[in-house]
Amino acid sequence: MRYEAISKELFINNRKRLIKELKEQSIVVVNANDIQPTNSDGSMRFRQNSDLFYLTGIDQEETILVLCPGFPDKKYREVLLIRETNETIATWEGHKYTKEEARAASGIETVLWTSEFYKLLNTMMVMGDTQNAYLNTNDHYRADVVVETREMRFVKWCMEKYPLHNYERLAPIMHHLRSIKSIHEIEAMQKACNITEAAFRRILKFVKPGIAEYEVEAEFIHEFIRQRSRGFAYEPIIASGADSCVLHYIDNSKVCKDGDILLLDVGAEYANYNADMTRTIPVNGKFTKRQKEVYNAVLRVQREAMKILKAGVVYFDYHKEVQKITEAELIKLKLIDKTDVKNQHPDKPLFAKYFMHGTGHQLGLDVHDVGNMYHKMQVGQVWTVEPGIYIKEEGLGIRIENNVVITKTGLKDLMKNIPIEAEEIEDLMN
Repeated sequence: MRYEAISKELFINNRKRLIKELKEQSIVVVNANDIQPTNSDGSMRFRQNSDLFYLTGIDQEETILVLCPGFPDKKYREVLLIRETNETIATWEGHKYTKEEARAASGIETVLWTSEFYKLLNTMMVMGDTQNAYLNTNDHYRADVVVETREMRFVKWCMEKYPLHNYERLAPIMHHLRSIKSIHEIEAMQKACNITEAAFRRILKFVKPGIAEYEVEAEFIHEFIRQRSRGFAYEPIIASGADSCVLHYIDNSKVCKDGDILLLDVGAEYANYNADMTRTIPVNGKFTKRQKEVYNAVLRVQREAMKILKAGVVYFDYHKEVQKITEAELIKLKLIDKTDVKNQHPDKPLFAKYFMHGTGHQLGLDVHDVGNMYHKMQVGQVWTVEPGIYIKEEGLGIRIENNVVITKTGLKDLMKNIPIEAEEIEDLMN
C-alpha cells in the first residue's frame, strides 16, 4: 500500500466497540467491495468497503470479516478471511497479503483463506448457538444503489440458506461507531488535510490568466500522489468564471480568464480517509472590489457558523441559523431587500436564490460520511463547514470550506494552516 500503515490498535478497538453493541448469540459478517467493471475487460481502481476497513485495516479485495463473540471455540470468535494467492496472481497482479501480514495489520489471530468461508459460516450458524445475524447494507441516506453489491448478494443468499435465524441491520451500529473519530483516525484526516494544503499552496503560485482548469487539476493530482495519497477524495471541482455558480461542476475544461475567480473544491485521500476543502481565488492574483466584498461576506458566515457548531446541537437547527446569518450578509451586499425578507413566504426564502445547499456534512472514511443528521452533534465528530454565495447574474460564486473536529472545548480546525484570508491569498499569488 502507498500510505503508512495505521496502528492495528485502531481496528482492535473498533471491533471491541462493535461487539459491545451486539445482542447475545450473534454473528457479524462484513464483505469487501466488488471490483467494479468499466468496459471490455477493464475495471475501476479497487476501493475497500469502508466498514470492513474500519474493522480490519485490510485494503484488499475478496476479504471477509466474521465476528461471533459467543462461539464456543475462542479461536473462531474473530476470523479474517483473505484471498489465497498463487504464482499466477503474483505474476499478473503482484503481492497480496500473507496470513502473517494480515494478522499484523488487523490484530486478528485467526486468518483463513476466503475459499474456507462457507464451511466456517455453516459451522457458526448451525453449531454455535447463533440466533442473530448482523448483515451489512448501504443505508446512507443519500445512497442510490443501482448495481447489486457483494453485501446485498450475500444478504439474499444467507437469508435463503438460513431462513429461521433472526436478521439484524449492522448499518445503524456502524454509523454510530464511525461517526465518532479516534485519535488514529483524526491523525489520518489531518494528513489528508496537510496534503491538500501543500497542493493548494502550489496552486497559488501556478494559477494565472490563460491556464486551463484541467491544468490546475493536474497540479493537484501530482502533489497528492507525490505525498503518498492515492489521489482525489472525490471528483474535483475546478470552476472558473460563471461555472463557479455550478455546485457540482466537474468538467474542468475551460480556460481561466483575467478578472474571473476560480472556485476550487478538492481534497486528498489518505489511508482511505478524506479531506474536503473549498477555496475561491482570483485568477489574476487580485480580487476585484466586488469579489472581495462577497468573499469576505462568506468568510464571516463561516466564522459565525463555527461558533454555533458544537456538541449537543442538531444539524438542521445549526443550518437554519447559518441561513439567517447568510441572509443578513445578502442584505448588506444589496442582493436582497430587508423589507422583502420580512414579507417573504417561509417556504420560499429569498436567500435560497444565492445559498441553496447545506452548511456541511460529516467527513471520514466516506466524504459524505455516515451518521444521523437528526441526532445531536457529538464530541469526536468531524464536520465540513462550507457556506457559499452564488450570484449567477454576476457570474460570481464564492464557497469556503474547512474541516473541523468537535472537541470538549470547541472546534479543532484541521485546515487552520490553509490560506483563507483574501489578502493572504493575494500575497501568495503575487
